[in-house]
Amino acid sequence: MTVPRIEVVAAVLADAAGRVLLDQRPAGKPHAGWWEFPGGKLEEGEPPYAGVVRELREELGLEVLAAQPFLRLSHRYPEREVVLHCWRVEAWRGTPQAHDGQGLGWFLPVELPALQVLPADDPIIDWLRGPDRIAITPTPVGIERAAWLAALERCCAEGATFVQLRAPELAPAEYAALAAEARAVTRAAGAALVLNCDPALAATLDCDGVHLNAARLRAIGTRPTGGWLTASVHDEVELARARALDADLLLIGPVLSTASHPGARPLGWDGFAALAAGSERPCYALGGLALGDAARARDHGARGIATLNASWPK
Repeated sequence: MTVPRIEVVAAVLADAAGRVLLDQRPAGKPHAGWWEFPGGKLEEGEPPYAGVVRELREELGLEVLAAQPFLRLSHRYPEREVVLHCWRVEAWRGTPQAHDGQGLGWFLPVELPALQVLPADDPIIDWLRGPDRIAITPTPVGIERAAWLAALERCCAEGATFVQLRAPELAPAEYAALAAEARAVTRAAGAALVLNCDPALAATLDCDGVHLNAARLRAIGTRPTGGWLTASVHDEVELARARALDADLLLIGPVLSTASHPGARPLGWDGFAALAAGSERPCYALGGLALGDAARARDHGARGIATLNASWPK
């Protein structure tokens, strides 16, 4: 059945404490009491940026000074399909005022999953909660275990808040033992640990989620339960599969040539941008990158970068 399709804008405003502003829908409107990011329906032929400027002026009494797009989403409700243009408002003038009778609240990103937020806004929450970069561990094979764990500790101390444990050479029992030791390090540092292994094994271990490589992404039937789900994506087929599983974060690559996958054909920055644009998920550029490539990655639609050797202290 065909339903109306409307285009709307959603704005993310963050204060100095890192809290983001949400509206609470007033009584008498659909989904009354639910929270959503400020914004509203675009007028006929109105560009998204102009819509952000107009909506925040009318809804909150703010003058937008600078804003950048970061996601384009679609969500189908029973009564309509919503195409959502998401913008990060980097500077504004004024103090938010509720001009439409809505409630207003400032929340830290970690508090958002506990709120009753409109389903169309869920990927925005994932984007806000996602890290600026994903640190991928190098293999521990050939490295003394204490030295490897000390390097992981230094990596977290230098700012890594989201670590993927990648050790494909290890047997399951060896991987489980390493995961337990790595978890002690990341927990002490306040960092998340996602396991790049068989999801069935990850479910038996103490971790914050699971990463699916391309082979596991193709083979898995349903989304693993609990924690983050991240996935490697190399093409449109894998992108569609990751979206069907409702993966939280996508690692798209290889962007550049990489020693870890010497036979893989690089996407290049344009290829990365094309996949990221259709992802409707926070994306991380992967493959042959250094920490200094983060700004370029964001310019091509990335939430951040995922790095192997570049994240690891030498």
